[in-house]
Amino acid sequence: MANRVIAGLLAAAFVLAACGEDAPPGEPGAADASSADAPAREVTPDPIPGVERPARAVVSDTLPYAEVGEELVYGHFVFPSDMVEPLPAVIIIHEWWGLNETVRATADRLAGQGYIVLAVDLFNGSTADSVADARQLMLKVVEDQDSAAENIRQAYEFIAATAGAPSVAALGWGLGGSWALNAAMILPGDLDAAVIFYGQVSDEVERLEPIETPMIGFFGEADRGVAVADVRAFEEAMNSLGKSLEITVYPGAGGGFANPEGRNYDAALEAQSWGRTLEFLSEVLSVDGS
Repeated sequence: MANRVIAGLLAAAFVLAACGEDAPPGEPGAADASSADAPAREVTPDPIPGVERPARAVVSDTLPYAEVGEELVYGHFVFPSDMVEPLPAVIIIHEWWGLNETVRATADRLAGQGYIVLAVDLFNGSTADSVADARQLMLKVVEDQDSAAENIRQAYEFIAATAGAPSVAALGWGLGGSWALNAAMILPGDLDAAVIFYGQVSDEVERLEPIETPMIGFFGEADRGVAVADVRAFEEAMNSLGKSLEITVYPGAGGGFANPEGRNYDAALEAQSWGRTLEFLSEVLSVDGS
């Protein structure tokens, strides 16, 4: 069954790619018509420092999931190799470093817990190694939020309609955390859960009122980019609207505490927040023991 699932996904991705441009050089499968008939391929990802290997074997590929501004957008698509029927899904949204190997490894790790995962790309294939480059990439998204929103909408359609996921969550860090919240605003009534890791939030009631998505958020008390006062204002506004929100602020933690490549990385807090994230997703997405 898993072979048929991935074959169907690759076929759909090929149709999308055929309407746009070729797959990025060296990327597997997506724009190769023959790959639509290829068997599912089990992957044992190379270890990434600070990111645990998947708990079970996964299948992954780079697929086009959207077309924004007449350009195809490619993401990292992964699911458990023993999947029999479509599983609940999570859209992963990267921070300002882009869709790098750490994000891909984290997507694989999450898929190993029994989820279909699509790690999206808001930077059109670019990644950053310096703060200056990351800031420039982030500013492009800030200046063209309509394209980013369309990216997320099409990611949802791909994961829900093409992959057949019965329920879908969004999860992101930093910039991606902000867009996990935005996804709840963009897709009210559709998105089933959202997880925010130290993203910018809002206390604007008009923006928050449409949200129907249960959410959980993790923040650092010493984060210089996201003030605790703003987090509490967001929490108060959501509570006043009767929305489902759980907030954790870690004393003394800086922004990026869950990023193993970041200077504020805290392995204990990463493990704690990841554990609670898995509990939350299981509760809200109703994983059925698969």
